[in-house]
Amino acid sequence: MRVAIIGQQDFGKATLEAFLARGDEVAAVFCAPEKGRPDPLRLAGEAAGIPTHQFPKLTDPEALEALRAARADIGVMAYVTQFVPQDFCNIPKFGTIQFHPSLLPLHRGASSMSWSIILGRQETGFSIFRPTDGLDEGPVMLTRAVRIEPEDTLGSLYFGKIFPMGIAGLIEVADMVVAGKAPAIAQYEPNAGYEGIIREAESQIHWATHVDQTFNLIRGCNPAPGAWTTHDGKKLFLFESTKRIARTFAEVKGRKIGQVVAQAGSSLTIHGQGGFIEVHRVRWDGGKKIAAAEAGLQVGTILGG
Repeated sequence: MRVAIIGQQDFGKATLEAFLARGDEVAAVFCAPEKGRPDPLRLAGEAAGIPTHQFPKLTDPEALEALRAARADIGVMAYVTQFVPQDFCNIPKFGTIQFHPSLLPLHRGASSMSWSIILGRQETGFSIFRPTDGLDEGPVMLTRAVRIEPEDTLGSLYFGKIFPMGIAGLIEVADMVVAGKAPAIAQYEPNAGYEGIIREAESQIHWATHVDQTFNLIRGCNPAPGAWTTHDGKKLFLFESTKRIARTFAEVKGRKIGQVVAQAGSSLTIHGQGGFIEVHRVRWDGGKKIAAAEAGLQVGTILGG
């Protein structure tokens, strides 16, 4: 089949490579303009000699004309952050399919995997669906569930589970669509939920919150954007961590919320509501990740003030 890839970053690149590896023809690549490091999808598309486009808006007439010129059988949206209008989606012969890393209609929005961890869910997955002008609201063609293990972070959940399964899912659905065998099941709106992007306000640690919630926040923001606290007016981002629930009053007697209560090896232990967070890796704002014990925090330091 002739495929148009609409996406970016490593997931878009891996999707492109997967279709090429099985002998499909990728007729065009569309990725967002770069704001920082070079986009791996753009580099891969150009290296393969594929017409590769970076339109500021996919609503632009030039973007629509570029997709028409590709004469694609199907459009495949693999990690898309731009708004993609229906006029664009409808150009390929068999339309367009889209990947989303949640079990729709749960967790619509750009930070779906983070929210599934932060909210303490034990299961998530991905969906392949027909995009509409509503955000993540189109009819679903395929879902696959994965377990969220207690130690999973955003990074392990995405790269270790959802990323490879999602690429295989896009290929599976593309084949079904071109063969005329793909279902299209309307999302059940009473079960729907939308959450916004995890930014500074959402990723701030409040040590008076129960350690179960703090631990989930750290996991759901690791590796990015990083859950953070403060010391002397400077942000400290927390990454790899474990938790321990306090079983008796004696364990927390005399200790303050947000207090560094122990250093052991490379880690620091912080008292939070209902127990303790042992942190193994941290990063000061503007710095690199280091062992928590190298952050210069003494036992007795109060964080978050």
